[in-house]
Amino acid sequence: MLDLRRLRYFLTVAEELHFGRASVRLHLAQPPLTRQISALEAELGFRLFDRTSRSVTLTPQGRHFLPYARAVLEQVELAQVMAGKLAAGTAGQLAVGYASSIALSDLFSQALQAFAQRFPDVQLTLVEGASVSQWSQIVDGRIDIGLGRLQPPSERSDIQTLSLADEPLVAAIACDSPLAAQAQVSLAELSEHPLILFPADYGSGLNEAIEQLYRRNALPLRPGPSGRQITSIIALVAAGQGIALVPSCAQALAKKGVTYRPLADPSASAPLLVLTRKQGRSQLVDAFMGVLEHVLQAHATSEQSS
Repeated sequence: MLDLRRLRYFLTVAEELHFGRASVRLHLAQPPLTRQISALEAELGFRLFDRTSRSVTLTPQGRHFLPYARAVLEQVELAQVMAGKLAAGTAGQLAVGYASSIALSDLFSQALQAFAQRFPDVQLTLVEGASVSQWSQIVDGRIDIGLGRLQPPSERSDIQTLSLADEPLVAAIACDSPLAAQAQVSLAELSEHPLILFPADYGSGLNEAIEQLYRRNALPLRPGPSGRQITSIIALVAAGQGIALVPSCAQALAKKGVTYRPLADPSASAPLLVLTRKQGRSQLVDAFMGVLEHVLQAHATSEQSS
């Protein structure tokens, strides 16, 4: 294996083409420098320099070898810089799980953007999945952070949960429905129509929030067809298959034939939760949590001023 120190000596002499000036730059006496270059030449099996009492020039082999030596040293420097960033928790990989109904949230997109700008050396991986599936993925390390809508049961003591916000629910209604003519709709009116949800076995936190809302208001829930994505749920509404209750951020899905109406019940909302492992959290997880909290505070300030 080549001695990196000798490669640095070679690079310095090649830049100066003068052993005296190179020894000054390297803070090394000239005789030891000459011996180190000779040792490198012996190791390589060819001369790097043609030396006379008046000049030092690179041999053809030395000129050809120079860019390779320079590339090795540059990679070593990059590795040292990256090692420092990894040690400081500003580089690495971070896997973020999210429920599909969260993907359209401004908080989600702004947090990702802010984190990427602040930590450009972190490779972000996004993993879509229902709230329930995130629990096992967090514990076994497939994802580092989960953004969902369902509180883990008390026996999941290995997961830490932080409530970020409650997102208002709105009704997604087909444009040709009589309900579309109203400025707002009540849950009682909605309960007369098939409700499009995620599949029952999907583990959706949004489903749970909606079902609790109906139970709290002692209203019957008429199950309609189901979709595994928020986009497919909206598509079913457009097809006249029922109505849907979705987070207000879903209004960004401007699907032809679908309109959105606020609910008369102002308490109708779905939680936005962030979940992490309770033990062994990385510095990057803490950094992402900090960015989330900063974006959330900026949202709150913006709402107060508007």
